Amino acid sequence: MGPHPAVAAIRLAVRRVLHDVVTEHNRHTEQAGHAEFAEAGTGGRRSPLPERPETPLVLVACSGGADSMALASALAFESRKLPVRAGGITVDHNLQPGSDLRAGEVVARLTEMSLDPVEAIAVQVGRDGGPEAAARDARYAALDAAAERHGATAVLLGHTRDDQAETVLLGLARGSGIRSLSGMAAASGPAGRYRRPFLQLDRQTARKACLVQSIPVWDDPHNVDPAYTRSRLRHEGLPALEKALGKGVVEALARTAQLSRDDADALDTWAAEAARSVRDDAGRLECAKLSVLPPAVRRRVLRRAVIDAGSPAGSLFARHVEEVDRLITGWRGQGGINLPGRVEVRRQGGRLVIRQS
Repeated sequence: MGPHPAVAAIRLAVRRVLHDVVTEHNRHTEQAGHAEFAEAGTGGRRSPLPERPETPLVLVACSGGADSMALASALAFESRKLPVRAGGITVDHNLQPGSDLRAGEVVARLTEMSLDPVEAIAVQVGRDGGPEAAARDARYAALDAAAERHGATAVLLGHTRDDQAETVLLGLARGSGIRSLSGMAAASGPAGRYRRPFLQLDRQTARKACLVQSIPVWDDPHNVDPAYTRSRLRHEGLPALEKALGKGVVEALARTAQLSRDDADALDTWAAEAARSVRDDAGRLECAKLSVLPPAVRRRVLRRAVIDAGSPAGSLFARHVEEVDRLITGWRGQGGINLPGRVEVRRQGGRLVIRQS
């Protein structure tokens, strides 16, 4: 008899990602070998190919909750059948009493799964952007550092289809653009470091997989605390939508995310090409050339230019870009626009002058 359907589903999702990691690792190894061989060949004598680098390391980011514990168990199982080393990282945000003890428990469970290396990392959460954003920033900084320290090829995250639906709704509520509505990517971060195998699986599947495997899980009280926006959306907003519109809202929002991502990728490519054609010989943006671009493309060009000048991407909102856009489409002799990061944009001589003070 095979595994429970929930267990089979999470293992298949992880297996696909691990196959991608191994394929990419082998391709990069082969390319590096050819490059070194060619370089040695220019010296007039053949040199053996370099030794194959060690097996790629894949880490799982594990909070101890059902999603990440299910992910850890699937990684532990699948990595034994593939040329992959598997380890785990848990981040202690120091936001609740006894968080260090819980982190220790997660380390013990990951170790019992034969993951290696396993590490708990304590962080201090700041205040910038609100509690949820600050905790997320601290967590990713810790994961980035751990990946670099251990030489990990990939870090697996336990975000599910439900998390994706919530992310889309949060972006919609903020009045963000199509990129925000595209939710979380299956692969993101430096060189696609972060992988999300469960974006096509619902949260209940992960929980069921833990239940049938008798894997202990920890339910974070913050996930049901109405003080947090995502918690209110999860326990009040989405159920209300499903009551009003019927079942299938989560699946529809996840599909919306993928369609939006495809559109956003296409527009970003278009904007990158257009950005080279709207500059003068000195590299300044020409307003006349910008004005004939479709708004979605023009605003992407402007946003990229402002970020390149020093404005932090996380603090640059749609309303900021719209103000800059009005220097092109609604020019009435207005003064400069002050943006996050002490970046100023003003129109001068038919061109945009973007500088950081």
